[in-house]
Amino acid sequence: MASTVTSESPGTPVSSRPGYGQLLRTRGAWTFLLPGFAARQPFAMLTISIVLLVQHTTGSYGAAGAVAAVTGVSLALFAPFTGRLADRHGQRAVLLPGVLVHTLAGLSLTALALADAPLWALFVAAVPTGASVPQVGPMVRARWGVKLQDSPLMTTAAAFESVTDELTFVFGPLLATALCTAVDPAAGLLTEAALTLVGGLLFAAQCGTQPAVGADAGVDGHARVKHASALSVPGVRVLIVAFLGIGAVFGGMQVSLAAFSESIGEPGLNGVLYGTFAAGNMLSGVVCGAIAWKVAPRRRLVVSYAALGLAASGLWAAQSVVVLAGIGLLVGVCIAPALITGYTLVDGLVPAGARTEAFTWLTGAVALGQAAAVTVAGQMEDRLWDGAGFLVPMGGTLLALATLVTLRSRLSTRVVSRTVARGVGHRVPVAVD
Repeated sequence: MASTVTSESPGTPVSSRPGYGQLLRTRGAWTFLLPGFAARQPFAMLTISIVLLVQHTTGSYGAAGAVAAVTGVSLALFAPFTGRLADRHGQRAVLLPGVLVHTLAGLSLTALALADAPLWALFVAAVPTGASVPQVGPMVRARWGVKLQDSPLMTTAAAFESVTDELTFVFGPLLATALCTAVDPAAGLLTEAALTLVGGLLFAAQCGTQPAVGADAGVDGHARVKHASALSVPGVRVLIVAFLGIGAVFGGMQVSLAAFSESIGEPGLNGVLYGTFAAGNMLSGVVCGAIAWKVAPRRRLVVSYAALGLAASGLWAAQSVVVLAGIGLLVGVCIAPALITGYTLVDGLVPAGARTEAFTWLTGAVALGQAAAVTVAGQMEDRLWDGAGFLVPMGGTLLALATLVTLRSRLSTRVVSRTVARGVGHRVPVAVD
């Protein structure tokens, strides 16, 4: 199979320092990038919209965090199943019913919250809301894998996707907070449902760039094991633990920043503070993608995660908006390298026919960590002192770091050779330390 990466002139080899310009000139990339961006934007609005709506109707951050947590747990449990179905039957076949179910479930949850329904009813509605969240980010990453296949641009693509994710987390919470505080407490969740429907259908319509299904999925010699779960790869299980810790940062920050803003009488600052945190993540991701890394990805992950744990350990001590914004920015800067490196390692750990599932395991791990953090942080904010919820990101990252350091040997990547139409090619060796 010929490479789909374009360059300034036909036949020009891939640069030793691949960059964003070269990545975005990949043939056909824009056909899934723009719809993919639109389709993933609502995901960044979901948790904060639920928290603000339920807190408004119940008066409790604990109840709001619990409902958001049920949504996150449901997402985490069903996301890998969705990814596996997409690997087997195609992304469009999964997306079309998924966006319809998610829209209806989100509308039902909104109606129940506004009707002051009992908490158990909100939990019931939260299950399909989380289970049906379209896994657009993993699907876009899988499409990059098809386009680039063994190109050095894969690391750049991972960085680009992290930046895209964080760009949504800059605008998503800001938009949701503005809608919930300035328009109506239900406006955030209603807008999330509408955007999911429109963006998801647009992305599902891009059939030409989705990964092949069935026997054709084994383009790199793995057709015979296409049904093996990505979870069977030891390195994926280690990355899941690491991403659980990252999810603890997202969840703990969302609840604790909202509670902090409420405690000082400035609820509108919540979106600004969370946007600052996400902006640090986004800017760091841009830099990471522009660097030609010589450090082995396994070592890079451990170092970046240690920096994240250290930065998150300072959140609970912040007593002012300026200090909290500064530490939040630093935490965001430390998250991007860990996320990017984790996603990059998947390309070397997992066969092509299981990558969408692998990416959804990682996305689900973030959601599960976020759900647990939202629940625990909400209870701590309700029962302990203001700012106690910030202990959750610290605890989550330090526990995950200990696991990552202990099991880092399982992140050694495979080196596989394959025959292509224009001769013999091979996977670029990935250095391991």
